[in-house]
Amino acid sequence: MSKTQENQETHETQENRVTRQRSRWWFFISCVFCVSCFSCVSRTVSAQDFVEITPALTDAVEKGLAFLAEDQQASGSFGGDRYGAHVGITGICGLAFLADGNLPGRGPYGDNVQRCADFILSHASESGLIAADTSHGPMYGHGYAALFLGELYGMTGDPRLRDVLQKAVRLIVDTQNHEGGWRYHPRPYDADISVTITQIMALRSARNAGLSVPKETIDRAISYVRQCQDAGDGGFHYMLSSGSSQYPRSAAGVASLQYAGVYEDDAVQRGLSYLQREMKNMSARRGGHYFYGHYYAAQATFLAGGTYWSTWFPEIRRELIESQQASGSWSSSHGDAYGTGMALLILQMPNRLLPIFQR
Repeated sequence: MSKTQENQETHETQENRVTRQRSRWWFFISCVFCVSCFSCVSRTVSAQDFVEITPALTDAVEKGLAFLAEDQQASGSFGGDRYGAHVGITGICGLAFLADGNLPGRGPYGDNVQRCADFILSHASESGLIAADTSHGPMYGHGYAALFLGELYGMTGDPRLRDVLQKAVRLIVDTQNHEGGWRYHPRPYDADISVTITQIMALRSARNAGLSVPKETIDRAISYVRQCQDAGDGGFHYMLSSGSSQYPRSAAGVASLQYAGVYEDDAVQRGLSYLQREMKNMSARRGGHYFYGHYYAAQATFLAGGTYWSTWFPEIRRELIESQQASGSWSSSHGDAYGTGMALLILQMPNRLLPIFQR
């Protein structure tokens, strides 16, 4: 045998040995991964014995996204059919594009995401408040806009977003009232659960993206939401001093606790039971808070998992697919952009692409 042949055989032997070693390591890692995740996967399959993403759902989402792309204004904003250029509705529609995997420079609606971001950034003030149309309480819009920026920053790391997001978070922290919640305006005087959930989600998204959020702010928010829960039926009141349990605010209440890190808790379980009992009534009414209520119920049941999700999602999926307009939109008293954005976020929960929708 020649020296060249010996060297080739030696080289091939070394390569084979390295390949076998790599194969064993990958097999070992795979086994560890499978063992660690087996119980989780088995619970998911047994509790959710249904197909989440159907051809009808995919078709509805494609039509809905196409409608939003067509409906987006030259400024990059949404909401003109009801509220004018609105940072909150723009944030909701931007999240709907993100939930399909679109990012600036990536995906068929990447440019739409970029334009949403540009519009929101252009309406961020030095105080931290993000607002355009403030006629219906700027903290609503601020919460949704900050949530969109948090998700986008977490998925892209775009440094342009960080400074605006930090200021937006600081504003939320500084305007929390003595009860632990937030209300329409960036002043720490009053609170309701509807505005509070938007701020909690924005804080959670920012924290997921690596920004600092004071623990005491979250602890006080948890205390406020807990006090809004009805001692009898397990639903949630609109404010500490007024209101009865209603489906939309109760869905927001459960989601508030979950996004604040409370998952296995009697308050959450009682709230979820309330949602199960009241879902059909909410769907039958289809009033102005229909999309709002189901948007938060989608998150509450998804994060709870098990039969909560497997029994709730097929029903709302059917309702939304059946109620979609020929244009691809969903009609809402708050405007078609709002209704469509909310419906798409519900239907795209199974995509599991937005960091905020993960435990």
